[in-house]
Amino acid sequence: MMRKRLLHFVQLGTVGIAGYFIGQHGLKNDDNDDSFLINGKKIRKMPGLPIYGTVSAAAPYTDSSSAKYRVPEIMKYGFPGMDNVHSYDDYVLSYDQRNRVPHWVFEHLTKAHVTKNNEVDRSKCEFMPDESIHPFFRSQNSDYKRSGFDRGHMAAAGNHRICQKHVDQTFYLSNMAPQVGEGFNRHAWNRLEKHVRKLTRVYDNVYCCTGPLYLPRKESDGKSYVKYQVIGANTVAVPTHFYKVVVAEAATGQLHMESYVMPNQKIPDETPITSFMVSPEVIERAAGLLFFNKLDRSKLTSINGRKV
Repeated sequence: MMRKRLLHFVQLGTVGIAGYFIGQHGLKNDDNDDSFLINGKKIRKMPGLPIYGTVSAAAPYTDSSSAKYRVPEIMKYGFPGMDNVHSYDDYVLSYDQRNRVPHWVFEHLTKAHVTKNNEVDRSKCEFMPDESIHPFFRSQNSDYKRSGFDRGHMAAAGNHRICQKHVDQTFYLSNMAPQVGEGFNRHAWNRLEKHVRKLTRVYDNVYCCTGPLYLPRKESDGKSYVKYQVIGANTVAVPTHFYKVVVAEAATGQLHMESYVMPNQKIPDETPITSFMVSPEVIERAAGLLFFNKLDRSKLTSINGRKV
């Protein structure tokens, strides 16, 4: 009996070793394998490895070698989530394939990034579909046409003035969400974007995360519903609200957090942006994301102007 078991184990071991060497030989010599190129590297097509879909957060969407060095800087304090993450030359984005808008967009700003640059001309930029997104899930300019909504930047064009290419990339439609134009995108939201840029005058580094929210609303029957409009043939979702969560890092190492939620509607000009400050935990619960999760909040000097 013992001899039979020993013989059985020897046979299994022989088959396993032989299979390993045959497999290695096949990988080295299979010139007809089904593979494709990403950033000049040959990748074997394997089960579960998408051709479309996510672009690794560690690898840039573009062919610029500088982008891969920016990702660790931008995401220094952690990723809010890891769903369909795409990295560009100067910002990182998580794309919501169902709603055709971002989940979140992350930026790292310094004074150099936001200072006016005469070599950068925003008027040369054109809104364009993002070809790194699978065709099923892309938004198109036609979706916004005559919809009554602006193509609202999540990563603001004014935050990326170091070179023309960086500004151009903020005009990908993957970086847009439908926003009310008059009284919101061109006014209240614009004031919030300017406020974030002004923080770079005081702080060495400003980390900004921006995105949409779809918040519930109680209706006449006493029940709460999440309802939002969609526009265009690709049914691009119109968020009910938008958020920004910001961490400003001083030269001394002190860290200050600010977090805002604005309704996607006309807002009176006299309304101060401070009236839209909310606890960051409120946004995290509503968005299903964790902001700056590598940062211990007990180490923050202040949140929304209040000492921690």
